[in-house]
Amino acid sequence: MSSPDNILLHLAQEDEDMVREVFAELHRRGFPEQHQHPHVTVTFSPAMHPDATQLAGQLLPEVVPATLARVGTVIFGIKRKQTVAWLLDAPDDLSAAARAISAANPDGRGHTWTPHLTVGLRLPREIIPDYLRALDELTPSTFREIRAVRAGLWRPRRETYTLLAD
Repeated sequence: MSSPDNILLHLAQEDEDMVREVFAELHRRGFPEQHQHPHVTVTFSPAMHPDATQLAGQLLPEVVPATLARVGTVIFGIKRKQTVAWLLDAPDDLSAAARAISAANPDGRGHTWTPHLTVGLRLPREIIPDYLRALDELTPSTFREIRAVRAGLWRPRRETYTLLAD
């Protein structure tokens, strides 16, 4: 299965470096290496609909940059492989824009957006408790906010990136 097209929020370099350091420390402790580029997904689709892209180009420049608060840790998935993420609280204007963009994407989740930053992708269910403990130990208590400084459309099959907001 190929990766979907994604409308993404990209982190400030300092925040991205912090997340990558947490990834590296988790890997040094024996957990699966995390290869993903730290980001917050607005919406995704096997082939992003032009309406969603156009709306993102209109709305996101008005709300990015934005600061999102780290408010918890969540686990996505109900099968053998699960994903661990930091749950984020976004400003109201960014949330409204993301929900509208998701609704414009026929493959989206309607007017729903759960802002999160994945910190453990497709992990075996049995390591989740240990992963959560290590994540808590390794994440600085002062790292409470994540700054989204750019937005763009990434089309991995075409290997193209379109900047939507900076």
